[in-house]
Amino acid sequence: MEFIKKLCKRYFIDAMGAMAQGLFASLLIGTIISTIGEQAHLDVLVTIGGFAKAVSGPAMAVAIAHSLKAPALVVYCMAAVGWAANDQGGAGGPLAVFVIAIIATELGTLVSGKTKIDLLVTPLVAILSGGFLSILIAPPIGRVATWIGDIIMWATDLQPLLMGILVSVVVGIVLTLPISSAAICAALSLTGLAGGAAVAGCCAQMIGFAVTSYRENKVGGLVSQGLGTSMLQMGNIIRNPRIWIAPTLASAITGPIATCLFKLEMNGPPIASGMGTCGLVGPIGVYTGWVNDVAAGVKPAVTPMDWIGLVLVCFVLPAVLSLAIDAGVRKLGWVKLGDMKLN
Repeated sequence: MEFIKKLCKRYFIDAMGAMAQGLFASLLIGTIISTIGEQAHLDVLVTIGGFAKAVSGPAMAVAIAHSLKAPALVVYCMAAVGWAANDQGGAGGPLAVFVIAIIATELGTLVSGKTKIDLLVTPLVAILSGGFLSILIAPPIGRVATWIGDIIMWATDLQPLLMGILVSVVVGIVLTLPISSAAICAALSLTGLAGGAAVAGCCAQMIGFAVTSYRENKVGGLVSQGLGTSMLQMGNIIRNPRIWIAPTLASAITGPIATCLFKLEMNGPPIASGMGTCGLVGPIGVYTGWVNDVAAGVKPAVTPMDWIGLVLVCFVLPAVLSLAIDAGVRKLGWVKLGDMKLN
């Protein structure tokens, strides 16, 4: 059992979290820079943003290898592996990179430093294994990831109320757990109404914990959770799981409001669906999607109702609902002052 826990932490917490950081440092920030450039009519920013977006595969793979504490030479080799896996994986490239980079990293680490010609052997093993796997299994992995994402998005379009609740709650919970919701959304290419529900759930968790713990954590906690991560509360959740009730119920309400009332869609980069208000990436991703849709002629214009929906779903409703629900659970004695105090 202990061995399984270590494997889960190594691959599904450390590696997946690093993958999300790699995506953030390439595709996501590149998209933001490009959007700013397009809106400000600064071609140089559009170009720079394009450079960042182009290296998302290598950035993910290098980040994964680094998180696995691979030797430096193996980490460097993952640039080529990441590019190959992302390219061959198509729309599901991030999931292909995740799987293949882990395998190639472990194989490269296995032979690293074992021979007198390490400078030749390690890159050969790491790049050849990653390259062959990219050709053989990246396309089917990409298709499976796309298929799962398409099913979720199709179901959300078909049943926006039920799926709005389900996607919002599940992705929001994953955001607070030590698992990367951003990486999962990116791997599944989660956009559209389902992406909007995911944004709602993530924002509800982050804003919810930020406002309900304000008495304990003041402005520092408000900022670190509201613009950072609700994962900071995991230690407190383990001690008293009932502190999770308010933001989770809030997400169950804001999710269907996003999908049914405001038709809030995430048509920006899929990774933004799982970021919430972390660095305001979720709302910025929604705005980026609006800009792209207007440019493509799919959306006539960004309307005042769009902005009202975005502000209510991402900021106002999570705060109001979480405070109201938290007041109820505190009145029941389930949550007490100090239960959400951050160290």
